Amino acid sequence: MSAGAVASGGVWRRFLRHRVALGGAVVVALLLSAALFAPALAPQDPTLLDTSVRFLAPFADPRFPLGTDELGRDTLSRLLHGGRVSLTVGLVAMATTVLTGAAIGIAAGYLGGLADTLLMRFVDTMLCFPQVFLLLVVAAFVPPTLLSISLVIGLTSWMEVSRIVRAEILNLKEQDFVAAARALGASRARIMFRELLPNAAAPILVAATLKVASAVLMESYISYLGYGVQPPLASWGNMLTNAQGYFDTIPWLAVLPGLAITATVMGFNFLGDGLRDALDPRLRMDP
Repeated sequence: MSAGAVASGGVWRRFLRHRVALGGAVVVALLLSAALFAPALAPQDPTLLDTSVRFLAPFADPRFPLGTDELGRDTLSRLLHGGRVSLTVGLVAMATTVLTGAAIGIAAGYLGGLADTLLMRFVDTMLCFPQVFLLLVVAAFVPPTLLSISLVIGLTSWMEVSRIVRAEILNLKEQDFVAAARALGASRARIMFRELLPNAAAPILVAATLKVASAVLMESYISYLGYGVQPPLASWGNMLTNAQGYFDTIPWLAVLPGLAITATVMGFNFLGDGLRDALDPRLRMDP
């Protein structure tokens, strides 16, 4: 059996022993499945208005298992389709974050010198501004579409990833395999993306998992403030926005999307924590 297979088997065993991470993985799998199959699972059209059944309580009518909102729309259908939107934003924003942060981190860590100094000062400058402030400033000038919101969130949250990747590259570039690649005449691009990047995959994978949770939360923030996904398209954030005026009398309209956001953030965070512990190099010699 190869060393890589043994190492991956050890990582898998450590992850399976992490019960909280397993719980997070199950929650994430359920949420992704619900979002993927939302059209088949939703009992009603999430945009269908029927003012004759406004504010139905959960389980009051078998046609609307989780009740209806202020416009008579089915809450369960909107939760499922809203999850589709929120998780899509989270995944696209995560991909944007990871690609941008990894590229800058690899370049800064491997090139060093002036390039490293300039890139890291740029990262420090970006970190000086609160992300919510950056999001609202950019959102004021960019039409709020699903893609634009995802890209804006991703392009304002890559800085931590770049620092993580840079630190990993600074360690890896001193290893023998990098010296061997240089001796064989490999180009800088080949060394960075064919040699260093695969060996820095573990911290990038953990950061990616955690960034999905962060992006879902940020989408909820800006949707709650009115700059996110626009009606009639449902997201958990704009469901909270619509429900805020009824919280005292119809609390489930806010509680249900709030629980969905909480479950998503906790699930991805627990999954990320488990991956981090399983991939910790100090644990790789465990039986």
